[in-house]
This record gives sequence, structure tokens and C-alpha cells, in this order.
Amino acid sequence: MQKPFKNSSLFIGLFSLLILAFLANLALGNVLIPFGDVCEILLNQNHEKHTWTYIVLDYRFPKAIVAILTGVGLSISGLIMQTLFRNPLAGPYVLGLSSGASLGVAIVIMGSFLLPTFVADLLVNDYGILIGAFFGSFLVLLLVFFVASKLKDTMSILIVGLMFSSLTSAIINVLTSFSSAEQLQKFTFWTLGSLGNLNQNQVYLLTIVVSIGLLLSFTIIKPLDGLLLGENYARSLGISIKRTRNISIIATSILAGTITAFVGPIAFVGLAIPHMAKLIFQTSQHKTLFVATLLLGAITMLVCDTISQMPNQDFTIPINAITSILGAPVVIWLIIRKKGIR
Repeated sequence: MQKPFKNSSLFIGLFSLLILAFLANLALGNVLIPFGDVCEILLNQNHEKHTWTYIVLDYRFPKAIVAILTGVGLSISGLIMQTLFRNPLAGPYVLGLSSGASLGVAIVIMGSFLLPTFVADLLVNDYGILIGAFFGSFLVLLLVFFVASKLKDTMSILIVGLMFSSLTSAIINVLTSFSSAEQLQKFTFWTLGSLGNLNQNQVYLLTIVVSIGLLLSFTIIKPLDGLLLGENYARSLGISIKRTRNISIIATSILAGTITAFVGPIAFVGLAIPHMAKLIFQTSQHKTLFVATLLLGAITMLVCDTISQMPNQDFTIPINAITSILGAPVVIWLIIRKKGIR
């Protein structure tokens, strides 16, 4: 009875931290808004200070929702990939989805000369970048599925994903050599990641797609527990390895691919958060880890976004830089721990 009680207390604590991080994200920034006023604006939109109402409801609230969706989606993707490949250093981008999205964006921004003129003219906008990232991720997904259908060994898919990443990176390097300074700057800004560039319709679309990915992930919680004991043991329990693998790839592709398309590549969140959940809850059961990873991912992204806003300052730090600064030490610790160096 002690373990469930402990887990319940931890979940309540994490949920409380999530609410606090959410309110802090709405209150802090280059314009500081008191917590009480933030709550009043959320409960009653007719606040006496219309400027604060606009800042909270039209800018910070949608950005906070995007931060939550990003943290949740990448963290769950990382948890699935680490279990599927039985590799603690696997993350949501091991299949090459981020590299595929980057290649799509690079072609739109820097490789317009490769496209027909009427297509290039249509894609020279923010939606063009979004479409390019989607198509890039989708192309890599098709290639991964094709390879997965030919291979029985799950670890081989991991290696193929890394090769896709290397190939797309090489193509991007070639494109950069033909690009202007303005094109390089635009592509660099995209790679730094941004949570605040989405309009209302895009936030709705991201919410729907991430929800679909999470529902798919939820259907393989029990099979993932079986995979922890090895594929042969999982088969003896009646678990379909092929079905679990395919759903894992689809769910991860939907979550990581869509998030990357909308907000750019976000480093280390999907890699570090599942390990934080395992350390805090001291369990390998995915029923517990699923919820813990959701909460920790959302909290982490909200905290990172709040830090990137630089409260009471006139500038912001790229979100990808913040997640890397916080996530890199965790990854280094994992490598040292895995090698048995204390």
C-alpha cells in the first residue's frame, strides 16, 4: 500500500508544479504581470488593463499551450523509443524524423532553385516552411516503414535511422553552400526553435494531432512492459512484436514529426525526461511512467520557456539553447552511469 500512496503523492505534487509553472509562464516576461491579475484575466476576460489581457490571452496563453504539447509529445516519444530499442540514449529523433523535417525546410528556404517556379512561389511563407517540414518527416517515415518491413531486428532500424540523419545532414550542408546570407539566417532561426510563432488555427491543429499520437501511444502501454523483458519473452506472452513496433514508429512519427514541423527541433527533452520519471518514481511500469513523463515533460518545457523569455528583459533566448543547457548534463550523467564510472 505504501508504493501506490507514494506515487499518488508524487502525482499530486507534479500536478501542482504544472499549475504553478503554467501561471508563472503567463506572468513572467518582458512585461511582468502579477499572479492575481493573471488568474483574474483567465477567469474574467474583462480586465481593466486591456494591454495585460491582450498579452496573456493572445500571446502567452497559446504559447504556454504549445509548450505543454511540445513537452508532452517529445517526452512520450522518447519513452517509447527507449523501450522499443532498449537503449537509454535513444530519443524521439533516432528515426531521422527531425533530420527529415530539417531537410524539407532547407529545401523550401535554401533549395528553391530545385523546385518548379510556381511551387517555389507558393512555398515562400511560414506555411511553406510548415509544409516542407511535414513532407520531410513523412518521407523519412515512409523510408523507415519500408526498411522495417524488410528487417526483423529492431536494433537495425535504429542504425538505419541514424544513417538517414547523416544523409539528410549531408544534403543540407550542400544546400548551405549555394545559399545567401539571408537564407542561411532564416534557416538558422528555424533550427533554434520557437514556441510563439503559431496562430490560433495552428495551435488547434497541433493539439488535435498530438492528441492522436498520445492515444496511439496509450494503446501499447502493456506491450511495452513486455518488451522490457526481451522480444522472445514478449512473444511468449502473446504480444505481437511487429504490431507494437509499427504502432511505436507511427506514434513517435506523429508526435515528433508534427512538433518539429510546428516549433522546430527541440533538443534533449525527449531524451532526458523519461529518465527523470524513472528516477523519481523508481519503476519501469509504463502505466506509471506514461503519466509521470507527461507531467514532467509539460513542466520542463514551461520552465524552459519561462527562462527563455528572460523576465523583465527586452530580449529572449532560443528555446533550443535552454533545453540543451538543461538536458545535456542529464545525458552526460547517463553515459557515465551506463559505463559504470562513478
